[in-house]
Amino acid sequence: MDQVGQTVVYADHIHKSMQHVDLLAHVDGFEWDAGNREKNWQTHLVTTAECEQVFFNQPLTVAADVRHSQVEPRFYVLGRSDAERRLFVVFTLRGTRIRVISARDMNRQERLMYEQLLRPNEE
Repeated sequence: MDQVGQTVVYADHIHKSMQHVDLLAHVDGFEWDAGNREKNWQTHLVTTAECEQVFFNQPLTVAADVRHSQVEPRFYVLGRSDAERRLFVVFTLRGTRIRVISARDMNRQERLMYEQLLRPNEE
């Protein structure tokens, strides 16, 4: 399996991503796998709380992760925690729950794209 850090996010995905925000409308919580929770902390020092916060803060961009969706549909978000940490979070949906697969700090390219989303929202 590819490392999430090797995933390349393209600008066209970001611009098309707002259509995927609607898929979060029916979500009512999170489902955590102990292995993924520990991996996110040990590998990238991202806490469970930070991952969840990303889904509640704006702007949030959601896109399909087609490259890694062989077994089940996967998505990724670019967002920020309450402490303004910019995170790239890969997840799938299990019924009405978000199941986080992986989380890490945004890379340089992702940060630049996310900053473009912030500009219209900040005064």
